[in-house]
Amino acid sequence: MGGGGAVTLSLTMIIFLSSISVVCGGGGADGYDPSDPYGNVTITWDFLSQSGPDTYGIKVSIYNLQQYRHVEVPGWKLEWTWNKSEVIWDMRGAEAVEQGDCSAFMASGAGQLPHCCMKRPVIIDLLPGTPYNMQYTNCCKGGVLSSMNQDPSKYLSAFQMSIGNFLVTRQGSDNPFDKLNITMPTNFNLGIPGYTCGDAFLVPPTRFSDDKGRRWKQTLETWNITCTYSQFQASRAPKCCVSLSAFYNTTIVNCPRCSCGCQGLGGAKCIKSGDEPPSTVLKLPQDPQAAALPPLVTCSEHMCPIRVHWHVKQSYKEYWRVKITITNLNFLKNYSDWNLVVQHPNLKSVRQLFSFNYRPLTYGNINDTGMFWGIKFYNDMLLTSGNQGNAQTEMLLHKDEGIFTFREGWTFPRRISFNGDECVMPPPDDYPTLPSGAYTIGANLNPSLLLVSFLFLAVAAPALF
Repeated sequence: MGGGGAVTLSLTMIIFLSSISVVCGGGGADGYDPSDPYGNVTITWDFLSQSGPDTYGIKVSIYNLQQYRHVEVPGWKLEWTWNKSEVIWDMRGAEAVEQGDCSAFMASGAGQLPHCCMKRPVIIDLLPGTPYNMQYTNCCKGGVLSSMNQDPSKYLSAFQMSIGNFLVTRQGSDNPFDKLNITMPTNFNLGIPGYTCGDAFLVPPTRFSDDKGRRWKQTLETWNITCTYSQFQASRAPKCCVSLSAFYNTTIVNCPRCSCGCQGLGGAKCIKSGDEPPSTVLKLPQDPQAAALPPLVTCSEHMCPIRVHWHVKQSYKEYWRVKITITNLNFLKNYSDWNLVVQHPNLKSVRQLFSFNYRPLTYGNINDTGMFWGIKFYNDMLLTSGNQGNAQTEMLLHKDEGIFTFREGWTFPRRISFNGDECVMPPPDDYPTLPSGAYTIGANLNPSLLLVSFLFLAVAAPALF
């Protein structure tokens, strides 16, 4: 095989390996995400005070340290298992779902019953608008956390609690930060599909400012719990797919068949295009719990709730233009504060973007991945399936000398993810190809061939343009 053939094969293999990575779990069952290798949700327990030999005031903070993955509705539900007979006497900024059996405290003369006596409490965030005397700093978001890039002001949730009967039996720790000799609870769970939490571990005590920054204080002890995400654990079936087209070819490459499910198989429900869903279904999107239901989608070969279409729209002397269309085919869900992450080698040369926000995701010297999201109050919400259930943008990119080409599918993305879940890509062999003889040095194309191809696409798929 000649040198040119070897280059072609390598590029095809790279695209192919990227496109099938979602089948293997979108980064692996261990939670590793190549587009956000250090992303995680960190839970911090800060021991603020001690009011008795086994009673502590604790601040719990939940940080979404992921660059683009949200914690969506219905939000986090934090669980853990106590070691002994610990109880939650009081809470601010959150609440336990169940109080449990606190009858043992009725005859103790305590004066009040604990907030929660469950061996494994389930804690939920309070809703926006909670009375002020029940709030705590950074609370009351309904359990919803934004990604760090999209809205840095909403990536943190916190609450305060007073814990009694804390197990204090562990002795002889080698950790210099271990002052209290407590034994932390175990089996932490965020209550969100796909997340796995590790054991609590000691870290240096948190420092915080006081007296307008003139004085610094620190906690008695600080423990961290790290939770990572795996798309394969969250859902065996992908949640989005990608279709492709180009102005230089009459072929529209649709999402692969059965990308997210197959019509006629168990659990795959859909509504035919043009049919009205039942009135009971139309009411569901107003219910936050509908977000946890299996998607009810428009019938298609791919059966995905989200379709992303990438169209190579136009070629100029020094630039080329791409149009991206995101379509919501799910009748049960509005996707608020959605985002799209794209990997493509030419994203380092984005010159102009229309109607979306954009931020590059760079790691070291690698700059081939970017994050797109909607403009607030304009297109930051993808409505349920229908005429308004899509968002579009166009992007102008510079033709980098020495690497740009229309050949071998180079202009199509390597990976695309929607709301943190990787989308199914078509196989590279199906990508739209250049017409014979259309390629010239400098990546200019035969104008007559391009005009015919563009007119055909404009008639065949107006919804994509």
